[in-house]
Order: sequence, then C-alpha cells, then structure tokens
Amino acid sequence: MRQLWWRLVKFGFRLLYNEMAFTYDLVSKAVSLGRWRCWQRTALGFLERAYESPLLELAHGTGDLQLDLHARGYQSVGFDLSADMGRITRRKLTRQGVRVRLVRGDAQALPFADGDFPAIVCTFPTPFILQPDTLAEVYRVLQPGGRLVVVPSGMLTGRTPTEGFIEWLYEITGQRDGSMNTFVDAFEVAGFQAELHYVPCPQSVAVVVVARKP
Repeated sequence: MRQLWWRLVKFGFRLLYNEMAFTYDLVSKAVSLGRWRCWQRTALGFLERAYESPLLELAHGTGDLQLDLHARGYQSVGFDLSADMGRITRRKLTRQGVRVRLVRGDAQALPFADGDFPAIVCTFPTPFILQPDTLAEVYRVLQPGGRLVVVPSGMLTGRTPTEGFIEWLYEITGQRDGSMNTFVDAFEVAGFQAELHYVPCPQSVAVVVVARKP
C-alpha cells in the first residue's frame, strides 16, 4: 500500500506540472492559505543587482517570478521542462508586455555556455534540484562568484485546525521529509558554499538556500 501511495503522489504531481498546470496557481494559493507568493518572493532578497547579464530561473512554473524579476529591473531567462507551464508563462508575460525569454528542456542538460549567468533562482522545485547531474550543470553555467538561490519550501506557523491540516497534507505527500540541511549538504557536495535562511512571512516562514560558486 505504501508503494502504491507514493506512485499516486508522484502521478498527481506530474499532472499538476503538466496536463493540470492551469490549476497550479489556484492549488498553490490554497495549500499555503495565500502565502505562496510571499514565500516565492523571498528569493528576490538574495539576488545580486546584476542588470547587465540575464539571470536564469530554473523551473519557472506559471511565470509569476518572471514578472517579479522584470518589475525589479532584471533581465531573466525562464527554463522549464513542462510545455504546459511554458504556454501559461508565455501568456502572462505577453499580457504584461514583458519580453518572452523562455527555454524548454531538461535541467540535467542546460543549453547554455559555461559561466553564462551571474545568478540562478529556483522556487519550489521537485527533487530534480538535488540530483548531482542538475547541480553539475548549474555549477557549470554559473559565473565564478555567482549564486544559486533556491526556495524549497514554506511552512505555516499558525495553530488553527486548517493550518494543522495543511501541514499534515504536506507531510503525507513527502514535502516535509528530512531536514532542510539536505539541500545544504547536496549543494556543498557539488562544490558550492551553501547557507540556510528562514525568512518570515505572514503567519509562516519561507526556507531559502543560498549556494555560492567559489
């Protein structure tokens, strides 16, 4: 039964990132009680002001952070494996008059040159971000001294029954397994210097990992 459960969870996430991607914004808002965008935007506070070179967003999802980056004056390239997410993001950027720079592909084979980016950002990634081949590619395309900023999770801190129920849902779907130090450890094995940060949001906290390439 346990094996069947995890297969169902994996299938559900695959649908959410692909055929059901049109529900992603609504689902993320619901499971965070509206804090999702605050959690996501915490990444911006750890980016250097690098206007002269485009930043890379891995797993851009539905494109909200692409809009945030544009509003802050950054040039950015969005990268995602999901064609459905790409279509949603393209529509959002076009509606706002933002230049579309989106690439579809596998994070374990990034189609960019060595040292192309001063910073890479990734919010709420699936486990692909911890795979050695992914981190090797991220390390390769980062400039020396560049940084990888990852927001792996946000956590509700209130004590209402609703918040308790949502945190339980995170647990049973494998999103509370292990310590956040897992990210720090994986990044350091890949050659980064990594730090873990907890950033407050309304009745919640966002987890941010900052990994620097020496």
